[in-house]
Amino acid sequence: MKIYTKRGDLGETSLLGNVAASKASRRVTAYGEVDELNAAIGLARSLGTSHGDGELDAILAGLQSTLFEVGAELATPAGVTSKASVPIGDEEAALLESIIDRLQESLPAQKHFVLPGGTATAALLHQARTVCRRAERSVVALSADEPVAPAVLIFLNRLSDLLFVMARSANARAGVEDVPWIARRPG
Repeated sequence: MKIYTKRGDLGETSLLGNVAASKASRRVTAYGEVDELNAAIGLARSLGTSHGDGELDAILAGLQSTLFEVGAELATPAGVTSKASVPIGDEEAALLESIIDRLQESLPAQKHFVLPGGTATAALLHQARTVCRRAERSVVALSADEPVAPAVLIFLNRLSDLLFVMARSANARAGVEDVPWIARRPG
């Protein structure tokens, strides 16, 4: 199978169900940003968690698989069914909530806003969190024009929370304190 189809040479791509769409459409932007999030998580895994933190790495590996499912769901236009699209449900967000709660049990209380940083792993997880927020905003924009399953929005919102907690956890596990944001005072 060839990797190139030449269909995209003029700015179009195929959604699932072989439906043509502009590469500038909100739907393509939304699943493209979910794909970018998946790549950011892959970078965090390859440069950070895969070299010593098996628990965080396993969580991220599972998230990557789920993000492929989110991308497939977003790449499926309304009224089209596809065997490649497995709908996201409430259980995915519930799983993220349980992981957040478990990881937070071992973290010190948060008394300040936290600047992205600390360890390289934490910084990469913070970067993935910001990409997740952008993807979430794109899905919200898409949902203004076309139906999007509420579970997808809930999942992305919860995922950004999880990535924040995982960044704090990566710092704590390495014995590095989170970098607090201290507001400048006038005068």
